[in-house]
Amino acid sequence: MKILVKLGGTLLDCAESRARLAAQIAALQACTVVVHGGGKQMTRFLAERGIESRFVNGLRVTTPETMDAVVKVLAGTVNHELVAALAHAGARAVGLSGVDAGVAEAVQMDPELGAVGRVVRSDPALLDLLTSHAYLPVVACLAGDAQGRLYNVNADQMAVACAAAFRAGRLVFLTDVDGVLDAARQVQPTLTMADCERLVANGIASGGMQAKLNAAVSALRQGVGEVSIANGSTPDVLPRLLAGEPIGTLVLP
Repeated sequence: MKILVKLGGTLLDCAESRARLAAQIAALQACTVVVHGGGKQMTRFLAERGIESRFVNGLRVTTPETMDAVVKVLAGTVNHELVAALAHAGARAVGLSGVDAGVAEAVQMDPELGAVGRVVRSDPALLDLLTSHAYLPVVACLAGDAQGRLYNVNADQMAVACAAAFRAGRLVFLTDVDGVLDAARQVQPTLTMADCERLVANGIASGGMQAKLNAAVSALRQGVGEVSIANGSTPDVLPRLLAGEPIGTLVLP
């Protein structure tokens, strides 16, 4: 089965967490692609340079200065630190962004957001080529267009686009929460697409979790078999999830 693992940037900000997750990914006996975020690292990088981070509906307004940081931090430091950790764990990791070989082509989402992109096409050819030769693609959330423009893309949306194009049987979102909570603040072990839409419509799932559920539904509608949302700090989370343990929330069609 093909698997796409999306790693939240918070999980990659600590060398210990990064190494632990890298070891789990490297040990997977599956055709795997990794997509990662890095929002926390981006905010810190910008703040150190006196640039304020602004968000609209959870998306970072991307000015030319911010885009420069996206390239340097997301496609640079965060990507290569993760690739190095995976290499240390024994994986043949290859650092990429959506710009490479058209892995993700985007258009501007909204002029108010600057260079924030919405992925309109994902070409899996490079991902298929690498994985078929036992390499592990590690994709940063940077996309391009036919005119050579660069776009900052939401990591969950990038993960969905790549998972659908790659024909992943399973998409795993590893984040810093234990799963999807219901109105009583209890983790829901299993949800359907209709359940996800109900949680969002009722305002129970909001902010980052709303984005995760919207992404999960989008992935399932595009042919991904199932989606897991789990806490990446859980010991041995990946092998346990793939062995069928009820960790976090499993979203099914």
